[in-house]
Amino acid sequence: MTPPMDTGTGDTAEAPAAPSAVSLCAGVTTLQKRADFLRAASARRQGTAGFLLQGRDRGDDSPAIRVGFTASKKIGNAVLRNRAKRRLRALVREILPPLAQPGWDYVLVARPEATVTRDFAALRDDLRMALASVHQGRAK
Repeated sequence: MTPPMDTGTGDTAEAPAAPSAVSLCAGVTTLQKRADFLRAASARRQGTAGFLLQGRDRGDDSPAIRVGFTASKKIGNAVLRNRAKRRLRALVREILPPLAQPGWDYVLVARPEATVTRDFAALRDDLRMALASVHQGRAK
């Protein structure tokens, strides 16, 4: 089949500019660059039964809270990795905004089997405890 010769007179649409970070909820954006993940990995960390939390103070004047999610192939196939990241994102939307400190980056690393199978209420408690531990001795 050949395409029609008439190009039409419709308006041309422009693609929207790609955002540098995607917003999860008010004041929380996701980490996009590998360098940000590496910086967070070399900072404070707190392990829990459901996941590992890494956090660092960026030291800039930005009030933004940035969050990243990691699920390696140790978690399982793509379905399980995506399920683990969906659960972590839901956890962050619910718990992080009131407890996080402005100007911090957080990375949640899924644990094999635990992140997918652990009760969601237990994951909530894990995140609250991990945030308190990461921020221990730090003024808001």
